[in-house]
Amino acid sequence: MTRHTLSVLVENKPGVLTRVSALFARRAFNIHSLAVGPTEHPDISRITVVVDVESNPLEQVTKQLNKLVNVLKIVELAPNASVQRELLLVKVKADDASRTAVLQVVELFRAHVVDVSPEAVTIEATGGEDKLKALLAALEPHGIREIVQSGTVAIGRGGRSMTDRALERIARSA
Repeated sequence: MTRHTLSVLVENKPGVLTRVSALFARRAFNIHSLAVGPTEHPDISRITVVVDVESNPLEQVTKQLNKLVNVLKIVELAPNASVQRELLLVKVKADDASRTAVLQVVELFRAHVVDVSPEAVTIEATGGEDKLKALLAALEPHGIREIVQSGTVAIGRGGRSMTDRALERIARSA
């Protein structure tokens, strides 16, 4: 299996996410990551899906996604042609004895401390999957108390905009 990142522009309407995710479920594809949010245009949302699947079945799913009425545009984002990031919040034990060592790890990974208590610190980090795994491995000896991680968000490199082309499609159907 190969990991693929799809950027799917959809109309910002109730039920669209359910229909998109159900299509992957019907094909028995495991969604590795799913992130949804608004775009610069209030009528359009972006769904970023990371899925482990071979190329041929992915092509079939992409064709079926295109048939959904609220799907405007689908682009597969190759890692070398896009910027892909995840957000990680991690709460780490950090008493007086270990706090300096934890803060050195935070600085090394260009992360940020966003909350401090006498017995723990909460760290915010963004980056690719490998960077975040390495950060967690470096913090593990200090005692990780809690982890919250977002799904991957991704955008194509360069000046072209997916949303501009999707707006043209909305205008034609109106």
